Amino acid sequence: MPPHCDSMDGPVVKAAIRALDAGDVTLVLPYVHKNGEAEVMAAFEKVLPLRKQGAGAREVADLYFFETVVRVHRAGEGAPYTGLKPAGLDVGPVIPTATACELRPSPDELLSMLTDTLRAEVHKRFDRVMRLKKRAGQSVDAAREYVEAMLGLEVYSHTLYQCARAEPHGEAHEHH
Repeated sequence: MPPHCDSMDGPVVKAAIRALDAGDVTLVLPYVHKNGEAEVMAAFEKVLPLRKQGAGAREVADLYFFETVVRVHRAGEGAPYTGLKPAGLDVGPVIPTATACELRPSPDELLSMLTDTLRAEVHKRFDRVMRLKKRAGQSVDAAREYVEAMLGLEVYSHTLYQCARAEPHGEAHEHH
């Protein structure tokens, strides 16, 4: 997972900043699962008075709140909390494009990016399998290289299929 929700310029910390500045914890609660609400609300109540005790206290209080919210958010995703990441980390091209989708009437730009990438990767891997297949009968090593490439394509395809069918944060769809 690219750095995003756990970075200082990610959506969770941005929502936490808005909540602290407005004095309204509900602005950050959508970013945590319901079972994490009480912990986030308790942290919010602890930090509000501390933020009024000067710049140093405000900085420490804010950081404590950011860490709490991100940790609770990550737990709700079933992901480990590995600390806050600095702002400005490279998240690659997909997250900014997906984020910008809400500003557009269509997901076409995101779909194009994803399908173009997928198409290129599948072609590259398939072409390698076909090249190796032609010489697979020359030796056990050549056959082994072909089998590894073929199985690699199958596993890659299966993993993509599972990801395409997954709910956000990896929960499986119920399909009947």
